Amino acid sequence: MTTNRWRLDISYHGRDFSGWAAQPNRRTVQGVLQDWIPRVLRLTDPVELVVAGRTDAGVHARGQVAHLDLPVEVDTDSLQHRLSRVLPPDLVVRRVSPAPPGFDARFAAIWRRYVYRFDDSGTPDPLLTDHVLSMRDRLDVDAMNAAGELLLGLHDFAAFCKRREGATTIRTLLELSAVREGPRVAYTVRADAFCHSMVRSLMGALTSVGSGRRDLDWLRGVLATPHRESSVPVLPAHGLCLEEVGYPTDDLLAARATEARSRRELS
Repeated sequence: MTTNRWRLDISYHGRDFSGWAAQPNRRTVQGVLQDWIPRVLRLTDPVELVVAGRTDAGVHARGQVAHLDLPVEVDTDSLQHRLSRVLPPDLVVRRVSPAPPGFDARFAAIWRRYVYRFDDSGTPDPLLTDHVLSMRDRLDVDAMNAAGELLLGLHDFAAFCKRREGATTIRTLLELSAVREGPRVAYTVRADAFCHSMVRSLMGALTSVGSGRRDLDWLRGVLATPHRESSVPVLPAHGLCLEEVGYPTDDLLAARATEARSRRELS
């Protein structure tokens, strides 16, 4: 069967989803989309979406990317509009577009950018409780940025990840930066990829330093630990949002997808 590949740009409010990945008897982003897309296209066969980043339960997304392959004869005109009429209000497909040759939402991505948002004012805005984590301690942004610099680059982040059988925990962190925005702090995390629970664990470690409860020597020791480190708190999901996924130029998509499938190793 000849197919065409389509790119979907997606946003969702994660509160009432059990994450991205389809699961039996669970409401997930992938599950809802894979239920509705065949229905609006009048397909008899199921579809499968491949995503750039499999977000955990409760994590939000503003710039999620997925792809799916559809038979060439399928009429995809106005698919985005048709989905907008049936999808629940906490899930939006913002754009459906033909994918260029070599595009793979997961493997062709060169980075994912998340932002975790905190409120350390002591008087948090109740209207933002679904998106911002209220902190008891005042956060030192300079200390958090200094801590972030220790983690940049290629490392084994086993101390920050829930290990999965056969999966590597080696990643390249490209950006870790905290910015104070009035009563709130936004911490940007950008990497080539993330392992399970990595971002929320990184935020737990960095806020431990930013609150003064831990120091940089502790963080150095954590990074050197070859297994999950129990002293690192995993922050709640609701403060985290996948903001953007980056891809190379179209002529480099296929090469990037091949490279990303190779197992990472520390040099």
